[in-house]
Amino acid sequence: MSVPVFTSLRGYRGAWVRPDVIAGLTVWAVLVPEALAYASIAGVPPVVGLYAAVPALVLYALAGSSRHLVVGPMSATAALSAAIVTPLAGADGGRYIALTAALAVCTGIVGLLAGLIRLGFIASFISGPVLKGFIVGLALVIIIGQVPKLLGLHKHEGNFFEQAWGILSDLGEIDWRTTVIGALSLALVLAVRRWLPMVPGALLAVVLGIAAVHMLGLDDKGVAIVGHIDAGLPQFGMPTGLDLGDYLELLGPAVGVVLIGFAEGLGAAKTYAAKAGYQVDPNRELLGLGAANIGSGLSSGMVVNGSLSKTAVNGGAGAKTQLSGLVVAGLTILTLLFLTGLFEKLPEATLAAVVIAAVIELVDFAALRRLYGVWTGLLGGIYGHAARADFVAAMAALLGVLLFDTLPGLLIGIGVAVLLLVYRASQPHVAELGKSGSLWVDKARHADLPTRPDLLVVRVESGLFFANADFVREHIEALCTESTRLVVLDAETSPSLDVTAADMLLDLRKELARKRIDFRIARSVAQFGAELGSAVVGATPIQVYPTVAEAAADLPDSGKEHP
Repeated sequence: MSVPVFTSLRGYRGAWVRPDVIAGLTVWAVLVPEALAYASIAGVPPVVGLYAAVPALVLYALAGSSRHLVVGPMSATAALSAAIVTPLAGADGGRYIALTAALAVCTGIVGLLAGLIRLGFIASFISGPVLKGFIVGLALVIIIGQVPKLLGLHKHEGNFFEQAWGILSDLGEIDWRTTVIGALSLALVLAVRRWLPMVPGALLAVVLGIAAVHMLGLDDKGVAIVGHIDAGLPQFGMPTGLDLGDYLELLGPAVGVVLIGFAEGLGAAKTYAAKAGYQVDPNRELLGLGAANIGSGLSSGMVVNGSLSKTAVNGGAGAKTQLSGLVVAGLTILTLLFLTGLFEKLPEATLAAVVIAAVIELVDFAALRRLYGVWTGLLGGIYGHAARADFVAAMAALLGVLLFDTLPGLLIGIGVAVLLLVYRASQPHVAELGKSGSLWVDKARHADLPTRPDLLVVRVESGLFFANADFVREHIEALCTESTRLVVLDAETSPSLDVTAADMLLDLRKELARKRIDFRIARSVAQFGAELGSAVVGATPIQVYPTVAEAAADLPDSGKEHP
């Protein structure tokens, strides 16, 4: 399989150099402080975030399909990394760093394999509501984990609620200098984002925080700082001190990291591809994500994925191609070689403020309220089951993260997504139809249609198969009354039929016949009719008609229509 490389640079125009370079400078100003912050979320030294960024940017530009996506350390996958590595590493700091890099390698392998065998469609199996609930929960967990650094408190272990209670219990012990630095840094980043969106607020807060420590000697007065950051390029190669068993243990969790990273990155890539008028290839995105993670892991880095926030900065600054990402990579190398010493006096509280400001926009309670509104609002009467399932699934994923930590919450979210798919497929909308002119339409949406008590026309808005066969049968039987003499199934919206459903239709015909009710099928599509014909070998075929009108044409006139 040949994979085209650097596709976003094909047909490059000289006029694009300036906007790409400006966009690269702008993204660099945001990426450096955020990479340091996200590394702290992952539980590794801040410089690991910079180690990860350089190969991720270069290798995604080589293999990915988006012209705008910025790949690097991100809050969601950083938190997942910490949740996965912590129980495996114990108290061994060196092993923790090695396992973090190994997880990136395993994530990259899973992503590459998924892209090569064209599994890009898997993103469709994580529903939007489940992903939204998971991301909101994850953002809350990240925020509560950073609050102790913001206030100068000791961090308590446990789930979201246990950590929150620990903070409330320790409020009398806050360090006022740390709290002032953290609060001012957070207010500055949020204010700049609100009123000066093109200014890198995170970098501005970092510069002012470092300046405050230098001028006021805050590190000698109890304000925690980042401390020594190794200058120079990272060590390249496989993480040391691990064996094959460690990698095998990481492969399963790596699948979850790929799912979340791929879903977030693909969403960002599609958003800006639509604005610029080009297409992204989900399978190429998996390849790009895989290559970026392998490069990061081999460079002593951490897991990476596409960033919606930095992609927005990139697109807003006028980027045309992935040259902007290559500019960011080059500037990050210069930072590693010459500028790491500047960040050693960075207050931990400022770093925590940058993290909180970066993820607070992910706490999208408005989206959850909208899901609840869809459930209880006007659509609830017709689509109540689906709307209820969406809201419940989102809340299950949210509470799973808050109560059971990140990785179990992810598994709950994926499980709920699968259950939601099965739930919806097993309970399709079965519409009772009424005649409006020459059309047969859903009576639930046209309450004023005339009715004919001896005729029942139904339509199943789904394929018929083993999971929904009993539900459909019970629903049709429940719609029948003592006056019903003919049931017509309009099969135009049922494109498929399996053996179980075909047997169900035969059994339904027998049951209705015992009640002196005839059963017929109208407007069956090709696959439906073929499967039905195969199932009735040796049995009397169910009568199939081209139209509903023809199916009901011989019904006696004794059944009058009533308004």
